[in-house]
Amino acid sequence: MAKKVVATLKKEGGVTYAKVIRAVKNEKTGSYSFKEEMVPSVMVQETLKK
Repeated sequence: MAKKVVATLKKEGGVTYAKVIRAVKNEKTGSYSFKEEMVPSVMVQETLKK
């Protein structure tokens, strides 16, 4: 199910956030899992480069 973004993250004059979801492969089994992070929108590109 989809989750809603908390309304307190959307304050005027505050930092805007973005949810970054990445697929991470498990070396042992070869299966994928998803890692979710809330990061400031200006740092999205740096987070995806990891």
